[in-house]
Amino acid sequence: MFNGLGMNLGNLSRLSNAETRSISAENFTGEKGKGGMATEGTGAKCARDLGQGWKVSPSVNIAAGETFTLADIEGMGAIQSMWLAGNICRDLIIRIYWDDQEVPSVECPWPDFFALHWNYNGVQVNSVPVVVAPKNGCNCFWEMPFHKRCRMTMENINPEKELVVYYQVNYTLTEVPEECAYFHAQFRRTNPLPYKQDYTIVDGIKGKGHFVGTSMGWGINNNGWWGEGEIKFFIDGDGDYPTICGTGTEDYFGGSYNWDVDGQYVEYTTPYLGMHQVVRPDGTYQANHRHGMYRWHVMDPIRFKEDLKVTIQALGWRDNYRYLPGMHDICSTAFWYQTLPAAPFPQLPTRDELEIV
Repeated sequence: MFNGLGMNLGNLSRLSNAETRSISAENFTGEKGKGGMATEGTGAKCARDLGQGWKVSPSVNIAAGETFTLADIEGMGAIQSMWLAGNICRDLIIRIYWDDQEVPSVECPWPDFFALHWNYNGVQVNSVPVVVAPKNGCNCFWEMPFHKRCRMTMENINPEKELVVYYQVNYTLTEVPEECAYFHAQFRRTNPLPYKQDYTIVDGIKGKGHFVGTSMGWGINNNGWWGEGEIKFFIDGDGDYPTICGTGTEDYFGGSYNWDVDGQYVEYTTPYLGMHQVVRPDGTYQANHRHGMYRWHVMDPIRFKEDLKVTIQALGWRDNYRYLPGMHDICSTAFWYQTLPAAPFPQLPTRDELEIV
């Protein structure tokens, strides 16, 4: 019998015994027949004339320094989609733990999980696994199977301010094949990148799996073109030289020739790749160009059996047609599937190190 996973237009007509559930502030446990029963919540005052069942608890307030459990699902199944809205900012950290693991397999500031690395208002992402719709409606369609348990949290690292989160976690309870790996996502930032040093997108991955995507934010700290650097994938014991080497930054994200049309950067957002954001100088306080980019390896996952490291160079131009190693503000989120247990992540940057200035 079809287990209801791997959904696409080609199998949408197939019947399944999979059970659909959804967790939100209107049903914290996802229990069958228990949605919309709240008598207290962030919408209680608005619903005071209508009562139970009338949007009494559409969101949650997460106090300063507190961690809220978005979802805690026991059994076998898969996250099939997520939606988040509210006070989107890097003060809110998403973590996901699979099958009672003590370390998270996903650890990322909320906006960076959805390829929003700089300012957020008005930025859209129109891709297959990630969609950001007006205004800052963050949607995720990465399928995330688990065999025993899924625990998802949101931490508010702001020491003073309470933050509001609207959320919906849609999942299925079903049989998950043994060969299904676990979803991972890791955020990094280096500001500024040291001279002549490659930027590390991810390192220390141990196990068997496949790399499925990169989103990057790139703040330029010099004039001129900055994206000549090559991306490199070091697979299964590669030493000084990688198995996969790209040809340039904009090439990896599907563009070419500096994304330059008549002297201007041109944004684009497509099902599997994009350069969806350009923050331009405003002549006063906004001094540098900043770019947001993504590349999803949905149709061409990069498979590894033992380990994986991914780096990218920052290269521009200097006089006499020579490369200039850039010292830029670079951040990224790496996405991959792998077996458990996963190696612990590097420590997340501090709140000050996460701040966009």
